[in-house]
Amino acid sequence: MAKATKSAFTQKPRVVTTKTVIDMKRNREKITMLTGYDYLVAQLLDQVGIDIILVGDSLSNVVQGNVTTLPVTLDDMIYHAHAVKRAVKNALIVVDMPFMSYQNNEEEAVRNAGRIMKEVGAGAVKLEGGSYIAGTVSHLVQIGIPVMGHLGLTPQSINKFGTYEVRATEKREADQLLRDAKILADAGVFAIVLEKIPTALAKRVTQSIPVPTIGIGAGPQCDGQVLVVYDMLGLTEEFKPRFVRRYAELAETMRGAFRQYIDDVKGRKFPSREESY
Repeated sequence: MAKATKSAFTQKPRVVTTKTVIDMKRNREKITMLTGYDYLVAQLLDQVGIDIILVGDSLSNVVQGNVTTLPVTLDDMIYHAHAVKRAVKNALIVVDMPFMSYQNNEEEAVRNAGRIMKEVGAGAVKLEGGSYIAGTVSHLVQIGIPVMGHLGLTPQSINKFGTYEVRATEKREADQLLRDAKILADAGVFAIVLEKIPTALAKRVTQSIPVPTIGIGAGPQCDGQVLVVYDMLGLTEEFKPRFVRRYAELAETMRGAFRQYIDDVKGRKFPSREESY
């Protein structure tokens, strides 16, 4: 577990937009992104100056308890994004478009992305996939909906991959990923998440496109990094991939607090006179 220390990069929180994120790559400033699914966590993230809060479809796993991200619905995403939006004053809020909310056709993608932007007031949406969604990305961007891309291990395609192992380790897939990144950049994405790909490939992609790359299991050469907040806080104890640095072990801390509460109530130690009216 990494020891929490006072940040050397503490600064007054700033309002982050898609333009801010693009400028950060140009200025060689690393981009920070974490997931958020509720008001209290989003408030804390915003207070410490996180650049981007991703309302990820990973809430299907860590909030709803599903095995994959596939079951989460658009209404679920909007519900959680609303809670995050109420807490945030500065960070850029990006909302995942869930499985089958954009793959059918551009009209449906526009309608669903439009709901996220209009009902939530989000700053952008995120779509998984390469060249085959470039037309959808271009159309969304043209009508004023900023899009973040996502390449490499794309969890919505887990049934096609059949595994969560590292992607693009072979030349053919690596070359295709690089082409996809360039196509997405040309289509107008403002950033691309690179998930679980070799470090050397992530470096090639980062150096080859004008928009920022944000890595998760993609090495240090990306323009920024993202983690699932429950993973880095040590709440997801059974999920320990090598790319997750655990900055706390809150699961055990919480169990300890719960045990103490049980003991105090059963032992007639809580509430005390001072805690009563």
